[in-house]
Amino acid sequence: MKLPPLFAAWRQTLRAGYGGHELRRDLVAGLTVGIIAIPLAMALAIAVGVAPQHGLYTVLLASPLIALTGGSRFNVSGPTAAFVVILLPITQQFGLGGLLLCTMLAGLILIALGLLRAGKLIAFVPYPVTLGFTAGIGIVIATLQLKDAFGLTFATQPQHYLDQLSLLAQALPAIQPGDTLVAGLCLAVLIVWPRLVPKVPGHLVALVVGALAGLALETAGLPVATLGERFSYSVDGVAHPGIPPFLPDFAWPWLLPGPDGQPLTLNFELFHQLLAPAFAIAMLGAIESLLCAVVADGMTGSQHDPNAELLGQGIGNLVAPLFGGITATAAIARSATNVRAGASSPLAAIIHAGVVLVAILWLAPLFSYLPMAALAALLIMVAWNMSEAPHVIRTLRIAPRSDVLVLLTCLVLTVLFDMVLAVGVGLLLAAGLFIKRMSELTDTTALQRGQHRLLEDLPEHVAAFAIRGPLFFGAAEKALGVLRRFNPQVRVVIVDISGVPMMDMTALAALENVLLDYRKLGVALILSGSSARVRLKLRRAGIHRLEGQLYYVHDLAQARTKALRLWPADAATSSATA
Repeated sequence: MKLPPLFAAWRQTLRAGYGGHELRRDLVAGLTVGIIAIPLAMALAIAVGVAPQHGLYTVLLASPLIALTGGSRFNVSGPTAAFVVILLPITQQFGLGGLLLCTMLAGLILIALGLLRAGKLIAFVPYPVTLGFTAGIGIVIATLQLKDAFGLTFATQPQHYLDQLSLLAQALPAIQPGDTLVAGLCLAVLIVWPRLVPKVPGHLVALVVGALAGLALETAGLPVATLGERFSYSVDGVAHPGIPPFLPDFAWPWLLPGPDGQPLTLNFELFHQLLAPAFAIAMLGAIESLLCAVVADGMTGSQHDPNAELLGQGIGNLVAPLFGGITATAAIARSATNVRAGASSPLAAIIHAGVVLVAILWLAPLFSYLPMAALAALLIMVAWNMSEAPHVIRTLRIAPRSDVLVLLTCLVLTVLFDMVLAVGVGLLLAAGLFIKRMSELTDTTALQRGQHRLLEDLPEHVAAFAIRGPLFFGAAEKALGVLRRFNPQVRVVIVDISGVPMMDMTALAALENVLLDYRKLGVALILSGSSARVRLKLRRAGIHRLEGQLYYVHDLAQARTKALRLWPADAATSSATA
């Protein structure tokens, strides 16, 4: 088995040529994306139920590893909003240790997918399924951020969406005006700023404005919850607000706190419980990373290696949790920004991780002043962009009803239940509807003598049919069943299968049943125009030429000649007279 190459993106870069000009472009792109990644990484870590520094550790470790070993020159990896709906329940049930261990299992699954060269298979996920679950994820993320945007406090964090809405409704009378004002101001900046000054990242401006507004409101007597009040770290038993200004230490995930604050018990049952969510993480990571690579290819004219990208994503998610990093995948928004900023190679993603390193070591104390409402506003905007509302509305308006049904099913199931169920049901529904559409393309028609010159002088004891379309399990029984409906006096049946591109085992079994019925009735079957592929399948199935029962001919002219030899016109006349 040929293994997908490591460093595929770097090989592409070197083949394309790399020099001082490309290095300068990578530096600019890396700095731009790094500035955007810092608040997003912290906000997404908080959204999945862990301390904000774990989001920064993810960028610091997973992003350069994936850039080094992956298959896309322009992908920028790190925490993404798509994982929130999967990772938050894992954190609630298994704690930080369980989340990191689950991420490592997902990394192993991604490596296996890369080694099995499964990258091309992701292209078979239908667009309505992808659009449906991403829109649903956007709705869930936005709902989760309303708590911090309004300054609300919950005694418990429910897992189900309807319970979250109920708890929000009950807590609405306790809205904090300071937090609400900061969230509204940050949202306004995030919406307006890109239109006014598109070259300066709006995320950074919104957080600066939010922090200054929070300080002003605190001075005016309106409390605003900050990151330093919500999170802290300990050094030599002394608690400090915010995030630690030093690099993470190596630690096995199972030695970190579980849901009860104690280290996890490493056993088969734990792996069994984590396997399903790990598989969901791997599948979503594969889909999002490869979609991101396709978007980057479209913007740059490059071509990624899907299997190498899966391998790189797996390596990043296997190693990063050992140093506190949570799940990472390629982020479409950050990768698109990377391309627009002029990136030339994976070095831009590595530089963006370097920006995060500088922020951890020198700017960590300042992060304590960031309002939680500002981070919530940032994720609400991410959720809006992720939901792709204009695309959803356009799809609902112009798509076939079957695609609309798939999209709405995935969206509703993602919101009310979870993404794993939504994707599974969506794929099954899309596959079922596709099979139905394909079966409608396959039909069997009787060939009328007046419409075909070669059939004009055939006796009435010869019937002719034509099958058009693929003969597979969804269409075979219906298409071949027509061959049983003819005049009892018929002794020869011609079937034109030149329009049949493929046959599966169901079709072969159905054809064998037709032959068995013909044998009992004394009817001979002539198959005309079979392609080499179909003929090979028939031969492998043991459906060979048999004198007096089954014949293969190249076209209808030969079929006519063969039918007249088997049942000449004078024989038909004498039979009718008798």
